Amino acid sequence: MEIERGFSERPVIEQCLQLGEEVGEVFKAVRKSEKMRLDPNSAVGDVGEELADVLIYLCAIANRLGIDLADALRTKETVNETRTWVPA
Repeated sequence: MEIERGFSERPVIEQCLQLGEEVGEVFKAVRKSEKMRLDPNSAVGDVGEELADVLIYLCAIANRLGIDLADALRTKETVNETRTWVPA
């Protein structure tokens, strides 16, 4: 997708910053879906669209750094299974 859309030359740091912006848009979309006050000038998609944008940037970053996200998730969950979780 990055090559098709002309984003393949962007440095990883720029992709990381874009990811952060997309996470902010998820928060706005959640506010909108929860009928919370939102800047009327703010263009916000629905939560699903914004989460998809986050996933796109996350995958792009992982691809650039040679990280297999499925393997990373399994490895992290193995660590998490050894932790004691305290509900908030």
